[in-house]
Amino acid sequence: MAFDTTTQTTTQDPAPAGEPLGTLRLSPRDKLVLFVLCAAQFMVALDFSVLNVALPELGTDLGMSRSALQWAVTAFALPSGGFLLLFGRVGDLYGRRKLFLTGLALFGAASLLATLAWDPASFLTGRALQGLGAAAIVPTGMSLLTTTFPEGPARDRALGISGTLLSLGFTVGMVAGGVLTDAFGWRSTMALLTVFALIVLPLAPGLLPESRTPDRPRLDVPGAVTVTAGLLSLIYALSTAADRGFGRTDVVAGLIAGLLLLILFTAVESRSASPLVSLPMLRRRTVAWGNLGGLVTFSMMSTVIFVLTLYFQETLRLSAFETGLVFGFQGVLSAVAGTLAPRVIGRFGARRTLVGSLTGQGALVATLLSLNAHTWSVWLAAAAVSLASMCHLGAIISYGLTVTSGVPDGEQGLATGLVTATQQVGITVGIPLLGVLATTSRDLLSGVHTVLALDAAIVLTAAVLVGLGLRRGQSRV
Repeated sequence: MAFDTTTQTTTQDPAPAGEPLGTLRLSPRDKLVLFVLCAAQFMVALDFSVLNVALPELGTDLGMSRSALQWAVTAFALPSGGFLLLFGRVGDLYGRRKLFLTGLALFGAASLLATLAWDPASFLTGRALQGLGAAAIVPTGMSLLTTTFPEGPARDRALGISGTLLSLGFTVGMVAGGVLTDAFGWRSTMALLTVFALIVLPLAPGLLPESRTPDRPRLDVPGAVTVTAGLLSLIYALSTAADRGFGRTDVVAGLIAGLLLLILFTAVESRSASPLVSLPMLRRRTVAWGNLGGLVTFSMMSTVIFVLTLYFQETLRLSAFETGLVFGFQGVLSAVAGTLAPRVIGRFGARRTLVGSLTGQGALVATLLSLNAHTWSVWLAAAAVSLASMCHLGAIISYGLTVTSGVPDGEQGLATGLVTATQQVGITVGIPLLGVLATTSRDLLSGVHTVLALDAAIVLTAAVLVGLGLRRGQSRV
């Protein structure tokens, strides 16, 4: 494999005709590069869920009220979602490797600060800096992956492994959070992230080549300001609404400001000589419809996990540890799906896999409408959500391939920034938009059924729309 130090690409022999995608062999260096990039993505995914079970103990230790605990999540979500597009483009222009390493160092230092936090302010500062580091790691890590592994079987397999670990990281975080908190206290959840950063950071400099856009045009500052402020406003409003409802003045103001800023952003981009987001790229069928599929699969699956967590603990009276074990089984099947998805994509193509995965996810969520207050329902829930998660993982991998296929290397940071922004927004919007119907319902079980019915309908509708939208897409997808 040969590396170029500027627009870095790799040369690999194509897979022989008819060879299954999953059997493609990677060189030892490819495997090390893939390990570093995927370990960083896994670390960030872990951060989304590892703290959830620990929040009550954290609040008692640091003197944070129940209403203030939402900021343990929001302080991370705001910068991690708000700065994704900006950092994706900065990496394109000034060096993805450089920004990736900076993000890793910042994430590790912030995790240590959160571990040692002595009051709410120091803890929330650590969480916000973690989010800022994640915003640098995720888009640059993904674009390093897509430029390191050429389009075709090598990239398909690499994205398959990355998608598996992304999904597994979220699930492992839920299980590990409960185990670590019970055994060592809430600080151990943040210490785990510090250890991950210390493992990955020393390996990365010697393995990852620099990669950037050769001509280095000017950064679109007005576009960066409007899109970042717009995303920050929306994520703040939606995160706050998940805990307090949509009636608050700051939530309404945040939603309106966010939408207006994003509309202004599109106007700025249409007139910019070096736009942060290429509007012609957004008009690509693969980019537009692929991201719609990604938005739906992330938002709706995160909602299912949220309402089932409530259902397990409040209706079936399972402990936090028992609930984590149920989702641990889901994680195992997600890992299996990660090994199968590249083969499926290699045979049927990313478009058909995306549509089929969305259809399967929606249909399996619909089966959860038969849940009731009897303890046997936990087995139905475990089976259905685990199989739905397998479809969900297939959708994650195939939508990432759909969006990035055919995009020039110089715009991979932009394309993968859109992919990761879709992930972040999807994880953020699902719970406040639908989950609130369960949390505000007088009868939790009835509220859970309402949420699951709407969830399934949205996913199945998206499957139809994405299928129609991509019908005349690129032949590869």
